[in-house]
Amino acid sequence: MKRSRSSGYWVFLLPSAVLFTAVIVVPFLMNVGIGFTRWQGIGAPKWIGLDNYTRLLADERFWASFRNNVALIVAMAIIPTIIGLVLAATLFDYVGKKFGPRTASVLRAAYYLPQVLPVAVAGIVWGWIMHPQFGALNELLKLLGMEPRNWLGDPAWALPSVMAIMVWFQIGYPVVIFMSGLQRVDPALYEAAEMDGASWWRRFWHITLTQIRPEIYVVLLTCTIAALKVFGPIFVLTRGGPGGATLVPSYFSYQNFFEKANVGYGSAIATVLTLVIIMVTVFFLRIQDRES
Repeated sequence: MKRSRSSGYWVFLLPSAVLFTAVIVVPFLMNVGIGFTRWQGIGAPKWIGLDNYTRLLADERFWASFRNNVALIVAMAIIPTIIGLVLAATLFDYVGKKFGPRTASVLRAAYYLPQVLPVAVAGIVWGWIMHPQFGALNELLKLLGMEPRNWLGDPAWALPSVMAIMVWFQIGYPVVIFMSGLQRVDPALYEAAEMDGASWWRRFWHITLTQIRPEIYVVLLTCTIAALKVFGPIFVLTRGGPGGATLVPSYFSYQNFFEKANVGYGSAIATVLTLVIIMVTVFFLRIQDRES
């Protein structure tokens, strides 16, 4: 009886399994195969074995793109997680109690608003704000008596500017996840700590961080994956420039695919990026299993 019941579940999983195979598995295997060829997108691919991967290991632009990606992991995963923890705990443990849950919900929605905006719209607006000639940010600097800068056109400032934009864009997601996680924490823990004279910081450190540890792992994992495969903001804001200062592996792969018609090399870059994402995912899952 139990076996017949469990076998019936596969009928409901079949449509998603077929879709996953068609959309994810088959294109990935095709991408892996093309990575072993030299192909311009038309005609017959020429088998060249590991030449693309040998070239990739010696390509300084490829390694520079991964270094930029590490910076974006800091901007999209680590910093938003830290700020999101503090904001979520403040909204839940202070704002919600003093001003009511409705006020906390409104502020939470305000923090999450950038996540709702289309990436293209947000990128264009930030491009206007950081425009070197008539951007609002430079106008503000002029009012303060400071020198205006070419935020997205100067190699020294382009990557920090993109990182700042991505912190703004990403911060709402951890806030929402952490606040939902705090809903399952027993309020008696906070009340007992408060009665014992524990400060807000001690309640945050000893109760909040401990109780929502699974949510922290989820946010770090999903935000790290999002940072590794980030493409839209780079495409809209800088196109990987200036001089490769904001180049990331996903955009580097796109350049070789569509701009340089070097499909085989672009496939090799995409394959390596996919393997890195898989390894990061396995790493996070193993850490979470040890902690649970």
